[in-house]
Amino acid sequence: MGPVDLVRVGLVGGGPWAAGVHAPSITAHPATELTGVWTRRPEQADELAAAFRTTSYPGVDALIADVDVVAFAVPPRIQGELAVRAAGAGRHLVLEKPVAATVEEARAVADAVRAAGVRSSVVLTLRHAPDVQQWLAGMPSAPPGSDTVGSARWLSGALLGGPYAASPWRAEEGALLDVGPHLVDLLDAALGPVTGVGWARYDEPDLWRFGLEHAGGALSTVTTSLRLPVDPSETEFTVFGGAGRHRLPGRVWDARESYARLLDEMVAAVRGEGAAPALDAARGLRLQEILAEVRALAL
Repeated sequence: MGPVDLVRVGLVGGGPWAAGVHAPSITAHPATELTGVWTRRPEQADELAAAFRTTSYPGVDALIADVDVVAFAVPPRIQGELAVRAAGAGRHLVLEKPVAATVEEARAVADAVRAAGVRSSVVLTLRHAPDVQQWLAGMPSAPPGSDTVGSARWLSGALLGGPYAASPWRAEEGALLDVGPHLVDLLDAALGPVTGVGWARYDEPDLWRFGLEHAGGALSTVTTSLRLPVDPSETEFTVFGGAGRHRLPGRVWDARESYARLLDEMVAAVRGEGAAPALDAARGLRLQEILAEVRALAL
């Protein structure tokens, strides 16, 4: 691939997130082209392809064969299976979170990526947001000690109505696997690697509360729900103690802006001009392991 060639990206999935974030971001990026779309419902692929002036593929393997990167916007169960197939074909991956339906399937994705030597990036949009990156840059370079505590809060009514309320996997898993990866990832980045889950509680219909232990001794807590009558969503991240006082107030992060930054990183990695993305399939696996521990303690 020459330095001026566009990176060919194939999109797998055609739901609201695919149409609202993946497709427009890939189309708008100066270094990528949306080569085509495949979905499990051909009419959905046709509609999305027409909207973004690209090709609707009748089979996923044909799409994989024609691209450099496969971007997934499908339920975890489908993504886990197809991501292993795409990595085995030598394609780089843009993965949604959670990476797969189970820890074992997520491990299979991470193993396939490593074995194939391809690049992967998980769509953890908060980590690519400029104000979040600025917030993390203000943290101590070494993991804070036991005199520091952190908290993350994400309360929303997203599953009570709106474009994602009809998503079967979100309805089944709730906030833990939908926004939980964002929350754990950000606390891990701010306070040091999560070494364990101290406690966890679940209350119907979708209220999760749990405590994390971090390398160095810091502790953090998470409170999240997607079935509370809250509009707009309430989000906040805080760190207090020996590491100082750091507060990231809630706001609506621009998903397309974050996705564009993710593509910047992926394009550089694919072209050999930049480092491999840090938020890769292995990172997604680790987040899924932590959330599985939360579930086991809470239920």
